[in-house]
Amino acid sequence: MRDSVDHIFSDSVNYRIVIVTLDSHNARPCERALMNMLPDFNGLHIDIFAAAEWDEDPAAFAAVREAIAQADIIVINLLFLEHHVKRLLPEIQLRRNSCDAIVGMISDAELVKQTKMGALDMLSPQSSVMSLLKKLRGSSKPSSESGEKKMRMLRRLPKILKFIPGKSQDLRNWFLAMQYWLGGSDENIESMLRFLISRYSRVESWRGCKTEMPKDYPDVGLYHPDLKEKIIDSIEGLPKLESPLGTVGILLMRSYVLSGDTAHYDAVIKRFTEHNIQVVPAFSGGLDARPAIEKYFKNSEKPVIDGLLSLTGFSLVGGPAYNDSEAAVSVLKELNLPYVAAHPLEFQTLSQWSDSSGGLGPIETTMLVALPELDGAINPTVFAGRHGNSGEQRAMAPCNERINILAERCEKLILLKKKRG
Repeated sequence: MRDSVDHIFSDSVNYRIVIVTLDSHNARPCERALMNMLPDFNGLHIDIFAAAEWDEDPAAFAAVREAIAQADIIVINLLFLEHHVKRLLPEIQLRRNSCDAIVGMISDAELVKQTKMGALDMLSPQSSVMSLLKKLRGSSKPSSESGEKKMRMLRRLPKILKFIPGKSQDLRNWFLAMQYWLGGSDENIESMLRFLISRYSRVESWRGCKTEMPKDYPDVGLYHPDLKEKIIDSIEGLPKLESPLGTVGILLMRSYVLSGDTAHYDAVIKRFTEHNIQVVPAFSGGLDARPAIEKYFKNSEKPVIDGLLSLTGFSLVGGPAYNDSEAAVSVLKELNLPYVAAHPLEFQTLSQWSDSSGGLGPIETTMLVALPELDGAINPTVFAGRHGNSGEQRAMAPCNERINILAERCEKLILLKKKRG
């Protein structure tokens, strides 16, 4: 997917930022942020690409290659699949010494190593500071370390590095860029783009402009579309049913919630409520669902839910980056509840999927079905997808008929579990 927003004036500035990430759910906040930025940055071009679309659309990667060849700043995020890395890495390497900045974050280690921001060059021999921070750099190897712990460190390190002169300031900027992106609201995406331009752009008149610090959002929290604030911290603040048949804990992707791309989640929450099932929709950051499970689905080591439903489409521990099935099995054994995994289509549109005789592709089958099943998930179900790759069609849309089936299956599993006691 390529979403391009251009603003060209008669002056000589012709500046391009290229963002390459896994899927499209950050595209809409980027688009809205860019529209706010255009009056301030004459000649700015922004291209946003979703690697998930490269397999279904043969022309998609050609557009990526073309944009990278002209890029001044490149941002890479959430790319771990080997075939994505192998295609993208040579293009990044070709531009590495010509760009104002390359920001690799939360991706395969080979991509993160391409990071070059001012005095920070991750291909250079590591300093003692860099060695200490190595475990926070992207890695292609699995890690079961708590995502919540990593997020706390991510917020704390820029505050420490602020007082260390020299190269550490560019390292601090790298961590801040991750904070902006992981807190992927409209405000944070716009602030990240302004921040990178103000620090690294070759256009002198753009350097040094004032930028807001990353706005903090909970790493672990609850979401409900009927609440005024949408995101809350306490389970007591959720809407309550008077005499529910049971309670289901629902795992959401934090990035979808922060970006406001939640129509598919809203439809599931509504349908379960109509089935008289109390919902506890929770999210956690760091590609690890365990903090949400511990905080909202258990009480004194006992579950407060009757069933668990994941709408993330990914591994319980590791998300799209890796799969720690041993850690997932451990937490699921403690719950001892039905665990159902449903997924939105991330690698093709709804029409491509419905028109295909094969349905899910090999990568989707592995990532969205097989890996969750290794964790212990059952009843894999497609429940949402996108209608297209541009404009409003990029937003996730619910498949209402399939959500009905999902709710009915979960209801039966919950009632069966309660009957068995």
